[in-house]
Amino acid sequence: MSIRFTTKARQGMVAMTVAAGLALGVAGCGGGGDDKKPEASASASKDRGSDPSAQEGQAEAPLAEMKGPDGLVLQVTSAVRDSGGFLTVNGTMKNDGAKTVVVPAVLRGDETEIVRHGRSLGGATLVDSKSKKRYYVLRDTDGRPLTTTDLTSIKSGESVPVFMQFPSPPTGTSEVTFQLPSFATASIQISG
Repeated sequence: MSIRFTTKARQGMVAMTVAAGLALGVAGCGGGGDDKKPEASASASKDRGSDPSAQEGQAEAPLAEMKGPDGLVLQVTSAVRDSGGFLTVNGTMKNDGAKTVVVPAVLRGDETEIVRHGRSLGGATLVDSKSKKRYYVLRDTDGRPLTTTDLTSIKSGESVPVFMQFPSPPTGTSEVTFQLPSFATASIQISG
């Protein structure tokens, strides 16, 4: 199985990675020159052992989980607006079935322009019931969908990271309904 990213999608993913790294770097910066750590913090960490913090637990919980055909499950892990007017939905496609599953071609949708570029998640849509609008996956200048592409099959128990990029709904919209052909629908929260 291979996953192809378009140039524009790759640039977006690099920008998000750089932004996350910068945010972590800024969060790690502390003030003051005293390098001593308070004893209470050290002992509190020892008492907790390896229990995840509240933030770690939140990062692992998906926004939504949708069941599809043949044991496929899509977990949406984030839906983030960026300053360029896009909304990127990230997640994981997992095979919970007992056998290797061929990823259904129906996931790419039925638009001629997307169909000619092979297998993808180009059939995904977002519905903003507040504004009464439906948003389709964006395409690059050659008509390729800005999603994970070339998904052919997923082995039993295997998980594959996926993404889809959409036009961003208005900033007043914080929740949309995510739809992917042959999967259950789910409401997801937008961040950013």
